[in-house]
Amino acid sequence: MAEESMKDFEQEINESFKTAKKVENEDGGKWEHLQSLVESKEQFDVKIIEAVKGGCIAYLEDTRAFIPASQLSSSYVEKLEDYANKHITVVVITADPEKKRLVLSHRAIEQEEKEKEKATRLAELKVGDVLDGKVESLKDYGAFIDLGGATGLLHVSQISRKRVKTPADVLKEGQEVKVKIIKIGDGKISLSMRALEEPDDHFSGRNNTLEETGGFKYEEKTRATTNLGDLLKNIKL
Repeated sequence: MAEESMKDFEQEINESFKTAKKVENEDGGKWEHLQSLVESKEQFDVKIIEAVKGGCIAYLEDTRAFIPASQLSSSYVEKLEDYANKHITVVVITADPEKKRLVLSHRAIEQEEKEKEKATRLAELKVGDVLDGKVESLKDYGAFIDLGGATGLLHVSQISRKRVKTPADVLKEGQEVKVKIIKIGDGKISLSMRALEEPDDHFSGRNNTLEETGGFKYEEKTRATTNLGDLLKNIKL
């Protein structure tokens, strides 16, 4: 009887090891799958179940995940609680099996869409185009102009023919402006408002003759000559 009891005991131990190993493999396989989603950038619809400090909680494939506030949107999120019970589309940006940490992002999707829009819009533009744009942001060195899907830089030197110390002196965010594309390269667009301005007066075009005559245009009405015959032909002796 004792021998049979020992065999039964050994069998229980072996079964428990098999069960533990199976659970371990299943868990490991799950995180391997989640890690692969970081590379594939596959999109998922998830429901936010609660807002917590610094972000929101959702479940992806039965795994608890965290969405940082900075990853909820490309715009600033003022109230995290507004996202509670909402569905959003996300991608996996972190899957750490050791820490059991799964991080999702909606902002990454928005940024990718903006990049696609920018590439499409950029292909439509060419040097010399005159466009309506809106001031997106101001820097000391210039202003970034939204061209409807693409953004161009209006350098401070290209704002006006008059001297402009800083863009904020003449522009403000949200202001609508008309600009001309003067350069496109390496995915960057250079713009100018100055190129669309009329010269201050009609003498600013560096016409040497006008400058030398003080701005007055002299037109010769008679033809000068040094021919003696021409001078004497109407004189009767």
